[in-house]
Amino acid sequence: MRGVDVTIGVPGIAPHAVYDRVTEFARYPDYAPVVRSVTVHGISGVEETSAWEVYFRNGILRWTESDHFDHQALTVTFAQLDGDFESFDGVWRVSSDGDEVRVVFRAEFDFGIPSLAGILEPVAERVIKETIARVVLGLFPTGSVLGDEALARAVAAAAPAVPAAPVAQVG
Repeated sequence: MRGVDVTIGVPGIAPHAVYDRVTEFARYPDYAPVVRSVTVHGISGVEETSAWEVYFRNGILRWTESDHFDHQALTVTFAQLDGDFESFDGVWRVSSDGDEVRVVFRAEFDFGIPSLAGILEPVAERVIKETIARVVLGLFPTGSVLGDEALARAVAAAAPAVPAAPVAQVG
């Protein structure tokens, strides 16, 4: 099983406003061209399922996940229900850190093909990290990647994201 960690710092915006924007999964294709589509089902504000299609190598990676939203804790936990991974689960966390909000994405995944793990999993890790960073920075253009210089360089080298709609500023 391989892990992915991405942390983005977002200055000047209230944590709940950041959380509300991060949880708009259906908008992700607008901010990362590698995300082909996200279709959200059963929107209840607490539980939903979402179907994802992401361009990967020379094909499309597909999965459906259950998403559990905890608006008090500012977290979303997710777990694959079916799809191309053998397992894929994780959490989004939004928290305050001084004048900055931290958006943390953590996930573990396994394709279930041990003979190809050394080839597929590093590529998938890079794609997932860059996709998450591009989406969050597309949502919050004043944000920055924290704790991963290689990821920060990769995202900075990419074409600019579509500008996000304004979010209420703190203050």
